[in-house]
Amino acid sequence: MSVLLLILAASPLTTVAEQSAWTKTGRYAEVERLCAEFPRAFPGKVKCERFGTTPQGRPMLALIASADGTFGPSKKRPVVLMQGGIHAGEIDGKDAGFWLLREVLEGRVAKDALKKVTLVFVPVFNVDGHERFGPNQRPNQRGPEEMGWRVTSQNLNLNRDYMKADAPEMVAMLGLLHRFEPVMYVDLHVTDGAKFQHDVSVCFEPRRLGPESMQAFGRTLRASLFQKLEAQGHLPVDFYPAFDDADDPQSGFSNGWPPPRFGNAYWALHHRFGVLVETHSWKPYAVRVKATFDVCAGLLEEAALHGAEWLAAAQVADAAPLAGREVVLMQESTRASEPFAFQGYEYTRTRSEISGKFWVQYDESKPQVWMVPLRDELQRALTVTAPKAGYVIPVSHAALLGPRLQAHGLQFTVLRQPRPEFAVERMRVDKKFRAGSYEGRLTVQAKGTWAAATEDLPAGSLYVPIAQPHAEVVLHLLEPSAPDSFLAWGFFNAHLEQKEYLEDYLTEAYARELLKDPAVKAAFDEKLKDPAFAKDPDARLGFFAQRHPTADARLDVVPVYRVDVSPAGN
Repeated sequence: MSVLLLILAASPLTTVAEQSAWTKTGRYAEVERLCAEFPRAFPGKVKCERFGTTPQGRPMLALIASADGTFGPSKKRPVVLMQGGIHAGEIDGKDAGFWLLREVLEGRVAKDALKKVTLVFVPVFNVDGHERFGPNQRPNQRGPEEMGWRVTSQNLNLNRDYMKADAPEMVAMLGLLHRFEPVMYVDLHVTDGAKFQHDVSVCFEPRRLGPESMQAFGRTLRASLFQKLEAQGHLPVDFYPAFDDADDPQSGFSNGWPPPRFGNAYWALHHRFGVLVETHSWKPYAVRVKATFDVCAGLLEEAALHGAEWLAAAQVADAAPLAGREVVLMQESTRASEPFAFQGYEYTRTRSEISGKFWVQYDESKPQVWMVPLRDELQRALTVTAPKAGYVIPVSHAALLGPRLQAHGLQFTVLRQPRPEFAVERMRVDKKFRAGSYEGRLTVQAKGTWAAATEDLPAGSLYVPIAQPHAEVVLHLLEPSAPDSFLAWGFFNAHLEQKEYLEDYLTEAYARELLKDPAVKAAFDEKLKDPAFAKDPDARLGFFAQRHPTADARLDVVPVYRVDVSPAGN
């Protein structure tokens, strides 16, 4: 063993990863030990905090670091939250984070940053998944020798759970986020995919999306960070490097923006930086950890320089009223592209006699530049007009959704008195259930139009005002057509199911009477032009059944209402 490794092994703040020359990673017991050791080594500068408990009873831990002992949230002091192990096999962030924290506290990296910024470091988000430990967890990844599992003990992918908040771990993390409101939230991952030379991807907004002031800061941040990384020998890209056609490198890349079920997109909704860091899985563990270290050090340095400005701009954006304004909820690629020089390797692409697919084989001894299309332009895919006052969730769903609104740090009022025949807007949706289960849920694609109506609002119903700091989250949860709304995640599926039926023989007789009306016949003839409708006997009978006086007037009506006037009173 070298002298350096002997020194590292003797220090209580070094990790198994360092001691093994970056071939191994430690178990969660190491996280618990280091969370206790850091405050002892740096008294008054680090605090270890338990912020949650996993389904298997393990502690969820965060280290909070500040040069002057500012360990709580502050409206004036920027906070940076860095998180490892949301996918516990992708564990670079844990080992890089402990290394970085020690170096920052010792004044070797990002000097004096902790005088201006509070750093919150969560070594492992998915703790139960981390302890599903083994050597065969990620076959597309080079090292460490053993690692954790992608999902939780409840088999949930935390990086799909930010909006629906099904996992106890996510509820705990949302509590941490909304307590500290970090100006930058850094989520540390490792890619899957092809073999190429680039070692790290850093994706974040606001930069192309969000408040204009934050976009400007984001573009400056990107330029400064990438300049540092390139000077350190890295090959960063600012998009997720997955081919548009998985088996064709020449298909290039699309730099879109994900829905807020993902952490970086979720936090960008809060007018603060959501950063996704993805090291490249085919790089050795030592290379990946160093890339993660350098990215995080660069981000911390930038936050120390500009975090106060970012925070001030974010708070201004928080205060901007949304009531009655158009708000973009989804963006998609325009498919316009520019050529991009991507650092790859020579490869062959042949048709496989086994699968029938194309089989791509890379030669890592032969670097090659691929000129490929990069689709980096976005356009609006879903725009809604925010309600003038807010939304009402009926009392029947208050117990289900109230705790989730609280987890998101959203404001709402419980109606103390019933409000009969209150003027609302409600939506009846055209829906399509997606085939198969996704994250344990039967999800829904829906579209519809809000229409004026009156509803009796019982006491105990929830009024969610649009006039609150994180109103865009309200829109994403309660607008039915949004990709991560409560409706989309299947919270209201029972309302999309027919419960009473008109027997076919009665519908047949009723249809013949209705068809005597020229308007009904014209509408039916128009529907028959759709081949799918024409071939579906149930759909054809349903056309008439829904016109029967006994038809369910609330079928497909979403149990969330928009209101122009607060029902909460004074």
